[in-house]
Amino acid sequence: MKTTDLAAVLEQLRQRNPLILSLTNTVVQPITANMLLAVGAAPVMLNDAEETEQLLRTCANGLLINVGTLSRPQAEQMRRAVDAAHAARIPWVLDPVAVGLLSFRTEFCRELLALHPTLIRGNASEIMALAGEAAGGRGTDTTEESAAAVHAALQLARQFGSTVLVTGAVDYVTDGARVAALGNGHPLMTRVTGVGCAMGALAAACVAAAPDAFTGAAACAALIGIAGERAAARCPRPGSFAAALLDELDAITPADMVHHTRFAG
Repeated sequence: MKTTDLAAVLEQLRQRNPLILSLTNTVVQPITANMLLAVGAAPVMLNDAEETEQLLRTCANGLLINVGTLSRPQAEQMRRAVDAAHAARIPWVLDPVAVGLLSFRTEFCRELLALHPTLIRGNASEIMALAGEAAGGRGTDTTEESAAAVHAALQLARQFGSTVLVTGAVDYVTDGARVAALGNGHPLMTRVTGVGCAMGALAAACVAAAPDAFTGAAACAALIGIAGERAAARCPRPGSFAAALLDELDAITPADMVHHTRFAG
């Protein structure tokens, strides 16, 4: 993989303006929508299952399933959304927030695994718990380094035919055959509520614009990582950083992706 491949994803994303349906948690909806707008995608969020199916049949280009504040009615909406995405051949992303720690969402996400997500995005503890290798993290926080979850990510990718993005200080992407490690980012990204969850929606947008999910996931990691570094350089506190991150996502260019993406390991 070359940095030019990742830059091409950003270029295509802005040309295509993919419509991303985010069935996500109530805490992160504003930052999720704003991050999608900043990179050139179009956000939409719905609460009704029938409207969700209609949108996926007609004009959506990507789907995010994020279980952060999962309820039983929302789980039914998500099941129907995934079925509709499959029927329309739309890529979908599973973000298994706090899986392993809480039983309802853990059982639900394992049910969704059988429906073969295009991409699974999570922190190390979530990915390891989803694969049955650990009990989960501390709420939404990981208790493991991302490198510790590479084996679990490979297992999930091979078993379910998905690409897996493990996020952390180093982000790892695998499709079961290839593994890429990307080293962009900044610790302040973990101190603003919703950045990780919004990354799932950003990944859906990148996958919708990419030739394959592996390239799309890697482009997402580089894109948000570079933007995070630039935002932190001028705004070293969480409040101002949150706004600066949106500005940098808006400002970043394909040339920036070429010159500033760092592959790790």
